[in-house]
Amino acid sequence: MGIRCHAGSADEKARIDFTKEVQPLIESACLNCHNEKKVEGKLRLDSFAATVKGGENGTAIVPGKPAESPFYTTMLLAKDKEGAMPPGGSRLTSLQTDRIKMWIAQGAKWPDTAKLQVQPRIDFARHVQPILEQNCLACHRAKNAEGDLNLATYEMARTTSEAAPSFVAFHPERSPLYTVTVCAKDDKKLMPPLKKGGPLVGKQTEVLRRWIAQGAIWPKSVRLKPRAKGYLGPPSPDTRELVERIHTLIVNTEKKSPDAKMKDYADKVPKSGAAYHMVAIRGGMITMGSPKSEVDRRENEGPQVKVTVAPFWIGKYEVTWDEYEPYMITQVDRSKHGGRTDYNPKVHSLVDAVSQPTSPYVEMSFGMGQKGYPAISMTQHAASKYCQWLSAQTGHFYRLPTEAEWEYACRAGTTTAYSFGDDKSKLKEYGWFYDNSNEKYQKVGQKKPNPWGLHDMHGNVMEWTIDQYAPDYFARIKTTTNNPLLRPRKLYPRTVRGGSWDDDPKQLRSAYRRGSTANWKQQDPQLPKSIWYHTNAPWLGLRIVRPLKAPTVDEMEFFWNSAKDKR
Repeated sequence: MGIRCHAGSADEKARIDFTKEVQPLIESACLNCHNEKKVEGKLRLDSFAATVKGGENGTAIVPGKPAESPFYTTMLLAKDKEGAMPPGGSRLTSLQTDRIKMWIAQGAKWPDTAKLQVQPRIDFARHVQPILEQNCLACHRAKNAEGDLNLATYEMARTTSEAAPSFVAFHPERSPLYTVTVCAKDDKKLMPPLKKGGPLVGKQTEVLRRWIAQGAIWPKSVRLKPRAKGYLGPPSPDTRELVERIHTLIVNTEKKSPDAKMKDYADKVPKSGAAYHMVAIRGGMITMGSPKSEVDRRENEGPQVKVTVAPFWIGKYEVTWDEYEPYMITQVDRSKHGGRTDYNPKVHSLVDAVSQPTSPYVEMSFGMGQKGYPAISMTQHAASKYCQWLSAQTGHFYRLPTEAEWEYACRAGTTTAYSFGDDKSKLKEYGWFYDNSNEKYQKVGQKKPNPWGLHDMHGNVMEWTIDQYAPDYFARIKTTTNNPLLRPRKLYPRTVRGGSWDDDPKQLRSAYRRGSTANWKQQDPQLPKSIWYHTNAPWLGLRIVRPLKAPTVDEMEFFWNSAKDKR
């Protein structure tokens, strides 16, 4: 496979240490799909008992018999073969599978005290190479190899150090490349030293530790070169200038076909042909929040405030996979910021310049259905960039709704707990929730709409708004009741509305509101966590809004980038 790593000394091979040599592989390559909450193929790998019990195809491990253990044999299948594990292009290397084979052959000893948790899978090129090139290569390359350590290639890094080998696969504690990075600031052994930019931040040392713990895989063909700190690949073409160009497109489009009279309309996403439908909502006044007398009311739903909302269009349905997936999955290489690595302004269009998600590492519908079903698990940043992507194609300005717009559209002129009244026994006619959803989301538009023709405002998936979540939201907007918006200052929490297929009726009420949390990325294996995916929120989606009056460039930039660069 063109990949090498340091296999360590002979005494390592005598007895495989589960905790140090096998557990990191299971946690990073297998556990994301085979844990207590997500049990693909009915197989759990978070305990020895569960692994031996197996799943749909029987036991996964037969102690002492690697050839009869599907947990091991499926790792040897070609990546295009059915049942190959882990699925996708990032397979385990021979060094890693050999450790697993030896462990099983030796009896598959698995300590009862071992507690497995999903861990990020470290990729050398994406995670480790930038750290070494930005922090180490200036002093450790052929022309300037301090301590005789040359980190330019795998072979040199393994053999040239005064304390060679500089890293020992599966053993961070025996790897100077890692141990010197976690020394005290006043320790002379600290690398990089204080006078040369050290120490590394905690996330960087943790990447090095996990990389070594997972086998220290280093592609044979890669030769490292010094780079300035902060290098993230080609700069993003998604800039203020791009927003200005899209703004000009929108202004010119609306001059050609002004919508003097608001009306519902249907359109197709130009890039994919996927249909979407917009419902015209005339502006007006609404009493936001719930009265103290409402059953199941929460403190963050009041005190009630009367606000005014300007006219807008809103999606008749939640955005579906048909619309969202062509934006999410593209056949081009992208930097972490979502920009094309091959972007050329002379060749590519406005749409090509908009940031789009890096490829997901799992199938993001989680097997619940795609065609006609709501798209899920995107971050607020991803949802907002989808709106920019759609705007750049259509010449109309799309964004996420404000909390006020969302509740105004949901209530549809009503003041009751739900848009159909206070009787929650009728909820099955209007929404999908825990009691009737069969533990998954359902196709959009299957239930009755609210009085303004909007489907699934109660349940199916919760929906992003653009606002910062605050328990005292209503107190904060009392002085700005005309189109109120609580502008975000930090990434968490942001407000979501509407309840979902996994919620109880009380969470589907028109006034129910909730804040996002970093835990929605808990199983995301990337370091740092992805800006695109909330892997622990399969009940979260979006619905788009188009205001009647196109905003300024500054406002467009805010609506599309309010979650950008926030941690």
